[in-house]
Amino acid sequence: MIDFTQRQQKTIAAGLTCLAGALVLASAAIVCYAAYVVFERAAAALVPVLLGFFLAMLFEPYFSLWRRLVHNATLALILMLATVLIPAGLVIWYGGASIVQQITHLVSTAPMVIVRFSNWANATFPNAQTVCAQFGAPSELMAFFTAPDLFAQDILATLTGQYGATMAKAGLGALRYLSAVTTFLIPMLFFAYFVTVGRKVSGAACVKEMPFLKDATKHFVAAQIDSFCDILVGFFRRQVVICLIEGCLYGAGFMLVGFPYGFVLGFLLGVLNLAPFLGSVIIMPLALPLAYFGDGGGMGALCATLGVWIAGQLLDGYLITPKIQGDKTGLGYAGVIFSFFFWSVIFHSFIGLLLAIPLSAFCVVFWRALKEKIKGVI
Repeated sequence: MIDFTQRQQKTIAAGLTCLAGALVLASAAIVCYAAYVVFERAAAALVPVLLGFFLAMLFEPYFSLWRRLVHNATLALILMLATVLIPAGLVIWYGGASIVQQITHLVSTAPMVIVRFSNWANATFPNAQTVCAQFGAPSELMAFFTAPDLFAQDILATLTGQYGATMAKAGLGALRYLSAVTTFLIPMLFFAYFVTVGRKVSGAACVKEMPFLKDATKHFVAAQIDSFCDILVGFFRRQVVICLIEGCLYGAGFMLVGFPYGFVLGFLLGVLNLAPFLGSVIIMPLALPLAYFGDGGGMGALCATLGVWIAGQLLDGYLITPKIQGDKTGLGYAGVIFSFFFWSVIFHSFIGLLLAIPLSAFCVVFWRALKEKIKGVI
């Protein structure tokens, strides 16, 4: 038997601990990657189930309110859907024509706005065309300076070719229509099941299926599952309310200052903030040129539009979000920006932007809990 000194024993123990930790991390990485591959392959089957599940968790407080009033799950579901879908249908029915008219007019005036923008750029920055040519800008971009009307037509043709063809294909025949209806109904069926029959997800229920874990580990895993569900569902419940309030405020504000297509762009600006800052990033670069170069536009319209946006940002930063969302995420601005980049790369889609904040918030909470658990061990 080989006798080791106390120093050698500590060295061996540290090495074995590092090796065990590396094996645990490698196993966790393999499991996560396998889960990601399975989800990617089975996305078509899993997405309706997950969508129905999260919709059920989102509407669970409203359903519980009706359940306490009528004491019948089926009747509560019918009343809940009626109070949500009927007002939404009325808004679409009476406001849809105006919205479609604004969108159509926006598309039809896009070439005029682009031509005015090009004339302004050529007058304000006369060397811009030369600089772009020196850097090897493609001919399509150079057309913005030399032939803005053709540049605008190419953009509209590209959009029409990409989205118009897709919409046309989606509307071919009754089978396509039936497919679209089925795609809508399947998540709703799962939603109806989860909200009426399904039990609330709890960590204690999940760890019952993990008998191989120690009791202390079971309590830790259960707490993390509960924390994840609370963060994810709570964030989206509060964020939906915030987005609807912001959409109405921006829409009303843009209409009051006489901004063309004000309600459509303002409401989209608020709703797209379901992924924070996404609405501002997408809508404001479109709204500001329209305010300056559009019909009746100018510096006054531009300042008024920008003023509405700034006022909305101030209301959101100091009143709406603090009162509704609070500091639930624990992420600063740098953490929010990093979350968007990181999770969008991980998921390769808009889902990454949508889930960036709750997933990062859970990682922060999990890391704090893990540090408390292993304190004194390492």
